[in-house]
Amino acid sequence: MTDELADRPLEWPVLSTREIHRDDWVVVVSEDEVTRPGHPEERFSRLKVQHPGAVMVLAVDDRERVLCLRQYRHTSRHEFVEIPAGLRDAGDEPAVETARRELREEAELAAEEWTQLLSTFPSAGLTDEVHEIFLARGLSHAPRGDFELRHEEAEMETMWVPFDDLLAAVLDGRVRQGPIVQAVLAYQVQRDRWTGPGPRAGG
Repeated sequence: MTDELADRPLEWPVLSTREIHRDDWVVVVSEDEVTRPGHPEERFSRLKVQHPGAVMVLAVDDRERVLCLRQYRHTSRHEFVEIPAGLRDAGDEPAVETARRELREEAELAAEEWTQLLSTFPSAGLTDEVHEIFLARGLSHAPRGDFELRHEEAEMETMWVPFDDLLAAVLDGRVRQGPIVQAVLAYQVQRDRWTGPGPRAGG
């Protein structure tokens, strides 16, 4: 049963591909004409966004506070509560190394302990993007060096939030950005496994 309960790689026949957009940043948008296996007469189109993927870091200090950011996202017209994150745009760099770099650049922090919490497809029907979400513990100050925050990042605010307050904000819908919600819930599951289920925040 364990082997059956898993996502499986699979590729349906693609008859043609039309590139719609390519930029110098990260995104390629294209349209595939696809058929169902064994049904070549049934043709349909699917848009896809090719993306290098991203990492996210839930950085928790020894007082069980989480390093959070406030960042404007133009597409959604919201200023979101988020955790440090960044694109996997450095070739074959391991995800955890990208996470180390992003934590230093965005939050001026280093961590001694790294644990992968989740690996998720945020929107599998539209993009091949994968999110690698990490827990970082044993935090210390680490200057970002020559890295310069630009555009939306230049306006970011940082704040330390007690984990239970953040969990309550997630559960009652005040904090809704996908990666932080997933990271917070995954970390709460880990805490339950370590200490046994306890009272829930906001309950």
